[in-house]
Amino acid sequence: MRLSIAAAVATFCAAILLYPLFQGGFWFWGSLGAVLSVMCAGLVSGRLSLPAWAAALVSAGALWIYLTLAYASDKAWAWVVPTKGSVVELGKLLGTGWADIQRFAAPVPATEGIALLTAGGVGLIAIVVDLFAARLRRAALAGLPMLALATVPATILPDPISWPAFIIAALGFTGLLIADGRERIGHWGRAVLVRRTRVATSPVPGAERETADTRGLRLSGKRIGFAAIALAVLVPAALPAMEPVSFFTFGVGGRGPGKGNSISIPDPIAGLKGQLELPERRTVLSYTNSDDKPRYLRIYSLDTFDGEKFGMTEPKGAPDNKTENGPLPTPPGLSPATKVSNVTTRIQISEEIERLVFLPLPYPARQIRIDGDWRADVSTLMVFSTRDEAAGLGYDVLTTEPDVTSAQLDALPQARASASDPRYLKLPENLPSEIRDLALKETADAHTGYEAAVKLQEFFTKTGDFTYSLRTQGSGNSALKDFLLRSRAGYCEQFAASMALLARIVGIPSRVAIGYTGGTKVGDRWMVGTNDSHSWPELYFDGVGWLPFEPTPTGSLGQGSARVPAYTQPLPRSTSDSASPTPGATSTGDDSPLNPQNRENPRILDREATLADSGLPADDSMPLIGKLGIGAGVLLLILLIPAGIRVVTRSRRVRALSWKVSEPSDEVTAKVVAGSHPSVAAAWAELDDVLFDYGMARQPSETPRALARRLTERYEFDAESAASISAIASAVERALFARNVGELAPMRKDLRKVRQALAATVSRRRRVRAVLLPPSTLRRLRRMGERVLDGFDRLENIRLRRTAAQKGS
Repeated sequence: MRLSIAAAVATFCAAILLYPLFQGGFWFWGSLGAVLSVMCAGLVSGRLSLPAWAAALVSAGALWIYLTLAYASDKAWAWVVPTKGSVVELGKLLGTGWADIQRFAAPVPATEGIALLTAGGVGLIAIVVDLFAARLRRAALAGLPMLALATVPATILPDPISWPAFIIAALGFTGLLIADGRERIGHWGRAVLVRRTRVATSPVPGAERETADTRGLRLSGKRIGFAAIALAVLVPAALPAMEPVSFFTFGVGGRGPGKGNSISIPDPIAGLKGQLELPERRTVLSYTNSDDKPRYLRIYSLDTFDGEKFGMTEPKGAPDNKTENGPLPTPPGLSPATKVSNVTTRIQISEEIERLVFLPLPYPARQIRIDGDWRADVSTLMVFSTRDEAAGLGYDVLTTEPDVTSAQLDALPQARASASDPRYLKLPENLPSEIRDLALKETADAHTGYEAAVKLQEFFTKTGDFTYSLRTQGSGNSALKDFLLRSRAGYCEQFAASMALLARIVGIPSRVAIGYTGGTKVGDRWMVGTNDSHSWPELYFDGVGWLPFEPTPTGSLGQGSARVPAYTQPLPRSTSDSASPTPGATSTGDDSPLNPQNRENPRILDREATLADSGLPADDSMPLIGKLGIGAGVLLLILLIPAGIRVVTRSRRVRALSWKVSEPSDEVTAKVVAGSHPSVAAAWAELDDVLFDYGMARQPSETPRALARRLTERYEFDAESAASISAIASAVERALFARNVGELAPMRKDLRKVRQALAATVSRRRRVRAVLLPPSTLRRLRRMGERVLDGFDRLENIRLRRTAAQKGS
């Protein structure tokens, strides 16, 4: 019965580690009920002496009844007996809870499905722990399922497990091991080692009885347990922090800003139109860059189209892709042979921006210097945070932009489906055939993917007779069909989504970007306002990666600050024919990466060297080697604590006027000596520690004169050293036994001489150990720990004595 209770306590102590994953305490009471139900079932199984397999079934049944009562009582018979309806209800709640933990980031909200999933999981862990500990008598193995409870928060949360929660969990497991040890000792039978004690409950006053002395065994277990807990808490504090690898999925993986829920991703399209319709312009951000040219600043990348509108796949920000870790992932599709331009941009976000957890960035960003926990999605290079907001932030961005021309793009081969993620070519099954026919018609004369993209852009900006208007409904098959085939009036979102869709139809991977145009130059800064909100398509080309196109009409009749990229301007027919008249033809232009001269001496981009010379402001953060050095230094200081204590103790003793006995081996002798003459007591205590450090410990029954004779003869002291040890021994004997000690000569010189003589007789390794890890100090620290552990034994003895007294009465 004791083991079942200890197993339940240990399981719930380990379950406390889950607290950062949840909002509120709903999980606490549900998990507590599950553990208590399993404990009651274990107590019943132990009383009936059921086999292990039957005990596990009884515990599972008890857990099922509890979950039915707590979460599906209205569907059960008499609130507790499971029925078909209650089973279906529990199944639905489990499915809902699993979907919720995939959708929300920790700490998750208090939903019934999550509460059921948590209580059921903790209950199953409690069953396994009880099975190992109480039924199979493998208490050590019971720590494995408990470790699973610690693994979940450790791999999900960016913050380390709090040390109070860890200590509670460790103490629970230690208590389980102690309970298992006491159970085993109690079944040993007749004791071999005994101690004789006078017990008040003995039938004969003053009689002695034999009892098994198991204090040392219990104390050893406690020493190991408490020492392990102390090391587990203290040692990591001296080491550099390491980022956990997430094996579980909780939303994006982290704490959301403010509420700590799933990452705040508002509807980008609704927000875009809302900013464009504001009656007055409001400043969103400002920036400067190294080449003083305006650039689109992308916030969101929409990659999925469901037939109604473009949406965004939830970004994944691995710990390796934190902005503080250095360069971001390589831009997808960008070949090292492609010529790039390195530009440094300094961006300042307005304080008035709310709930912005994605950074406005020029594409493709390769390195960002910003405060906070910001991470990059590998496939899109969107940078987001689940803990911080961008309002008021200033940050530096280094971009490596492909420096391409129309001729180079026209010379590229058609993008292969395998070259990019298949989701960038995915089309809805219910796509109207008229839209598909329109895409094929407008690109019928195109010989390359690039030429098809240019023709689509021209269709929206020139040949298609489109107009810019905010008075439109935007999304859905009917609205899209009306925009492309009839009204041909809309704002940037319709233009971007329509061109991205038509590009997919003709085999060009595409996505929709939402952010801001380059803004307007005011003084030495580019100012970006709400009226600069914009959406544009990005098309993928092998070797170059993702490039923005501009199908939205620009100028006074369209998006005023939008700009058509130079590389999207169509080539003259003659140039186009000579460059690449058919798909797959190579360009003969000097700037083409396929030029023979460039093939012989291609420009291979050393990305790390380029980033190092890019002109970003100096990084004030400490490098990893510095953090490792600090961690090693702190660890070294901790290891040198015993040496420091030894130096302080020795210095205190050698000061003649303040010598005191710290803790010599022979306590009775030390008290007598200390009361007679403090200087003699200090000399004797220091000699005792020196002997212990050098492995020559004094025997408890050895007199000062016998000790002096043994050291002199065994280690062949010279005359001066022998006289010094004899002087110390004589002073100690006089302080102990003489009625009048009289005047004693200072013993500092004698003590130093004896220490030098003893050091000359031991190896260098022993001397180094005596300085760095003095055994005498470690002995003193060990005794302090034993006193603490003895306190727990005294509590147990008090309880046992009371029990014995009650039995006697």
